[in-house]
Amino acid sequence: MGNNKQLVDLDKKQPLKDIYRRNQYKIDDRFVLKDGKTHKCAILCPGGGYTLVCSFIEGTPIARKLNAMDISVFIVYYRVRKKAIYPNPQDDLARAVREISAKADEYHVDMTDYSVWGASAGGHLAGSFGTTVMGYARYQLPKPGAIVLSYPVITLEKDLTHQGTRQNHIGKKADEKTARKYSVQTNVDAAYPPTYIWCGDADGTVSPENTKMMEQALERNHIAHQCEIFPGVDHGVGPATGTAAENWIEHAVTFWKENMR
Repeated sequence: MGNNKQLVDLDKKQPLKDIYRRNQYKIDDRFVLKDGKTHKCAILCPGGGYTLVCSFIEGTPIARKLNAMDISVFIVYYRVRKKAIYPNPQDDLARAVREISAKADEYHVDMTDYSVWGASAGGHLAGSFGTTVMGYARYQLPKPGAIVLSYPVITLEKDLTHQGTRQNHIGKKADEKTARKYSVQTNVDAAYPPTYIWCGDADGTVSPENTKMMEQALERNHIAHQCEIFPGVDHGVGPATGTAAENWIEHAVTFWKENMR
């Protein structure tokens, strides 16, 4: 009971912790299951426009739901703001995968078919990790079993991107050639992992065209994927409780399990 109360108290303070957190890499391993059994592993990258890491919306609540499905979870705090210039966040995510893999026995996690989840700007980070040029292959890491993207920023091109995400990640003076180079959809190839992707059609922050663009890239490269666009759902809803998207986590886990090697 005491441990549960401690986690509840931590959750109440989480928004302020996220805002005032030191801008540096960290793994939150509070959501690793400790029942002595070996569990599958999900690595979460909350969003925040590469300005902060919003774990109170897109980390903790999702981790709790995954824990209830017998999945161990790690939340990655990657560098943001002035430190978010490419490839710093990608370096941080790769470091997390490497460190978790090295301690897999201690954590009792099975890194075979591990999944990487990302929301909003964290979706750009997780999505880029699925590419060979910006992600797992570049860092000589095992290919994820699945990528899970929630209302993600996919393109950094001006017309459809989230401007804050673009500016933080590639700089205010970046030209369109650079923006295209570091967009996710332009780097999807035949080696991209199976992908579950979703957004709401009422997203007023990141255009749903980002999700559609990613779906098209996956289709062109014949990558196993599932894309859902939910009616009336806006941006930044995390687990999306009480909306048309409230079962997206279950859908994502089912997709992940169906595509395990």
